[in-house]
Amino acid sequence: MKFPGFSPKALSFFRQLEKNNSRDWFTPRKEQYQDLIRQPMTQVIELLNDKLRKVAVEYVTSPKKAMYRLYHDTRFSKDKTPYKTHQGATFHHQKFGKNNAAGLYFSISHKEVEVAGGMYMPGADELRAVREAWNNDLNGFEKIVKDKKLLKVMGDPHGKQLMRVPLEFKRSSPAADYLRYKQFYFYTMLDADVATSPGLIQEVMTRFKLLLPVVNYLNDVTLKAREQSAPDESPLRPAPMF
Repeated sequence: MKFPGFSPKALSFFRQLEKNNSRDWFTPRKEQYQDLIRQPMTQVIELLNDKLRKVAVEYVTSPKKAMYRLYHDTRFSKDKTPYKTHQGATFHHQKFGKNNAAGLYFSISHKEVEVAGGMYMPGADELRAVREAWNNDLNGFEKIVKDKKLLKVMGDPHGKQLMRVPLEFKRSSPAADYLRYKQFYFYTMLDADVATSPGLIQEVMTRFKLLLPVVNYLNDVTLKAREQSAPDESPLRPAPMF
């Protein structure tokens, strides 16, 4: 099964939604959204899963679990519009579940195609486990995140940072620059036209393959910390991703 690309009408739909972001506009056009965006996105997820089965089966995620809702959660957001103007999907490690720990992500909109991977909103326990791994084996981590092809394609890592190194670590730690990260991920934006191209699957998967060593590292150290937790201690709390 090949994917011909999203219809240009899908990008037009998002463009119009951005200008008319209201339930009055969207409700009579919900079927258009299903036909132009949600159904094709389901096909894209299935095709990416087929490729992930060959290289990282633990990240295979059903379309129902992978695809994000279009509806905004406006409770804690400054943006009070009811709908997102992009459609995103995440592929998570099966030992964590959706929105937990590190994962792979992509989205389409009328502005760009975004591809990302990493930990977007790690919980305190997960972040501590990752920081301790950085502190204990910086060289091993940098072999992964300083891969020349990764940096060429995805650019430098991103994430909010603290002003200072956390108190439990020495300021002189060789890993000090990493220890300040509160989230850690790579992302890149491709032209919106990629979404309407038959090459969309390949473009996304090429970047997923480059991101997998980073995502695997973050999940592996988190899982290891969970397994080493004493029986009477609370297990690590899953950390939400993209």
